[in-house]
Amino acid sequence: MKAIYDLPAPAKLNLFLHITGRRDDGYHLLQSVFMLIDWCDTLHVELRHDGQLSREDLTTPLPADDLVLRAARALQAHAAPGQGAHIGIAKHVPAQAGMGGGSSDAATCLLALNRLWNLNLPLSRLAQIGLKLGADVPFFLGGRNAWVEGIGEKITPVNLPPARFAVAKPPEGLDTRLIFSADDLERATPVAIISGFAADSEQLEATNLGNGVYDFGDFGHNDLQPVAQRLCPAVTDAIEWLGLQGLKARMTGSGSSVFAKMPQSPQETKLLEAPRGWQVRQCDNLAVHPLWGWAT
Repeated sequence: MKAIYDLPAPAKLNLFLHITGRRDDGYHLLQSVFMLIDWCDTLHVELRHDGQLSREDLTTPLPADDLVLRAARALQAHAAPGQGAHIGIAKHVPAQAGMGGGSSDAATCLLALNRLWNLNLPLSRLAQIGLKLGADVPFFLGGRNAWVEGIGEKITPVNLPPARFAVAKPPEGLDTRLIFSADDLERATPVAIISGFAADSEQLEATNLGNGVYDFGDFGHNDLQPVAQRLCPAVTDAIEWLGLQGLKARMTGSGSSVFAKMPQSPQETKLLEAPRGWQVRQCDNLAVHPLWGWAT
């Protein structure tokens, strides 16, 4: 195998995001449901025989040492001498959006190079490598929509019903570190459980649609949203813009993107023209990652 082309790296949405505590080492404890969507970056990997790792930015320029190169270096420690790669990235998922674009790119890179270099590392080993790169990387490696806890390393797959979402990203981004270091960040939301969610002292039942499929509906909130709206007023603008169209929006992750569930009727899915500079898409959720099964 000399090359693998057109490798998707899908984004995710956080259906909710609760901060339930903080560890002694400063890491925050969270609970969330991560949902894969069909807004994707695309990677291409080509084998090099000189042991070098190189990257080509096919759309948006990326930082010199991004998560993809760091993932490749981490995995290269398991490769035979002289095995390298040239990695092309067509970036479409916006940065600082709370959609996990960089982590998803890193996960797709690990899955692809695991094949290109014939390493055959199991998914559990790739997840250990991925967790050192970023808390969201193991989720994308797992390839399933998931209930996520801890600092992001405790992952329980869940099945979600098909749905369409409006996703709006204003030009402004958000630095995750600024949000998590804010004094006014809520860090004590009550712990919830999958079978019977609890938030703000109110017990809510998830709707069981049968066959292990849960519809989480409007459960919960994003604890980071109030801080984000203070730091970045464009988050409020995006929420209000979707609200004008009858859509109930909330922020995803720790970035400036917001999302809202769309009506099921195709006649009701046309969005207003977005303000200049915004990135707006209608996205379908994914049952599994497009590279599901690439690692055992």
